[in-house]
Amino acid sequence: PVPVLWYLSGLTCTHANVMEKGEYRRVAAELGLAIIAPDTSPRGADVPDEPDNWQFGSGAGFYVDASEAPYETHYRMYSYIRDELPALVGDAFNLDMSRQGIFGHSMGGHGALVMALRNPDRFRSASAFAPIVNPSTADLSSSAFTRYLGSDQAAWRAYDAVSLVEDGHSFPEILIDQGDADSFLKLGLRPWLLETAVAGTKTELTLRMQPGYGHSYYFISSFMEDHLRWHAARL
Repeated sequence: PVPVLWYLSGLTCTHANVMEKGEYRRVAAELGLAIIAPDTSPRGADVPDEPDNWQFGSGAGFYVDASEAPYETHYRMYSYIRDELPALVGDAFNLDMSRQGIFGHSMGGHGALVMALRNPDRFRSASAFAPIVNPSTADLSSSAFTRYLGSDQAAWRAYDAVSLVEDGHSFPEILIDQGDADSFLKLGLRPWLLETAVAGTKTELTLRMQPGYGHSYYFISSFMEDHLRWHAARL
């Protein structure tokens, strides 16, 4: 059996973006890693959606379990990735489910950090490319949180990496790469907020600001090998 590395994609993406542009195959094959890339939201004719809003609905599930109507039935991406999908792939493929890591990009980086902080016994490694570390206060995500989780921001804390750290959750080591030319850096990503939150805690954060890089898959593919080797060393 081989170890498992989950990759969670960002806003507007599907499972296909990293498979087509992530440049992970050669190194993952060399290291003997199984890469699993779930979709970013539920889809289908019966799933509530707003096609004109790229920050909400299809492609924008934010890896939460929604509590608000009409989204609570289908938008359960947290449970899908934590419970449903691991059971399916664990039965279907020759995977060592005792060795799992998780990483992601942007909204998916947010999802990976939340998943790791809330499930440190499940995941041995965690990293992110340009994650939304504090979605409760970010323009990119706060409106979606209101609609998925309601207006009581106390409920948002379970899906916010900075809030989780403030509330006592920890993970041994986290690697974050962030481009300093990213147009979303100050609008929604703000990795320094997580850096501040983990100071003095049990979480060791390596935050690497990469000069000249933006938010695209050119950035992700440039540092994909680093992240794969980081995870392999811990799995």
